[in-house]
Amino acid sequence: MLVVEDEKKLADLLARGLREEGHAADVAAHGEDALWMARAVDYDAIVLDVMLPGRDGLDVCRELRKSGVWSPVLMLTARDAVEDRIEGLDSGADDYLVKPFAFSELLARLRALARRAPPERPVVLEVGDLRLDPGGHRAWRGETELELSAREFALLEAFMRRPGQVLSRLQLTESAWDLHYDGRSNLVDVYVRYLRQKIDRPFDRHGLETVRRAGYRLREDSG
Repeated sequence: MLVVEDEKKLADLLARGLREEGHAADVAAHGEDALWMARAVDYDAIVLDVMLPGRDGLDVCRELRKSGVWSPVLMLTARDAVEDRIEGLDSGADDYLVKPFAFSELLARLRALARRAPPERPVVLEVGDLRLDPGGHRAWRGETELELSAREFALLEAFMRRPGQVLSRLQLTESAWDLHYDGRSNLVDVYVRYLRQKIDRPFDRHGLETVRRAGYRLREDSG
């Protein structure tokens, strides 16, 4: 997720709340920062404040759409007039939330945006007998539901979106951590080991493979 909000306290609260829900969350305080970040990273959703210093949220949204960035945009604003909502939606936003708002509603709206994603992102991912429901934040091996931490779930989703492909540590970092993560640590390796202990070993499977000097791969038959 990308949170674009110039009120530091609110931005920090939103980012912390999203991370506690299992999302990687980056923060931008200015429109120009939001533009380069959204072009550099394929965000699942962008929470975009309208009132920003420099380029406002409406201008940022228009520019993103012109440059081919189609990540769902949830617009935040203190203005609740019908004309303001229309202007926000016409600028390319997918949804509109008026301040003040309940964080639970913001999460619900983000889940709704995820369900409107393009058809190449199925509602439930399936690889062999592994199934993962991104919207419901649930995963199964066969008929057994898996108890995964937020980070383990994010890694498994990354693998299941690219079965059979070798994912580098950098790719896995971008899927499960935000820009503040120190990629020099062995945290990815640690969490892949945790994930193996939950999706493979209890079922006598070997789905997650280590590819020496390249990264990790989830077998297309899930092991």
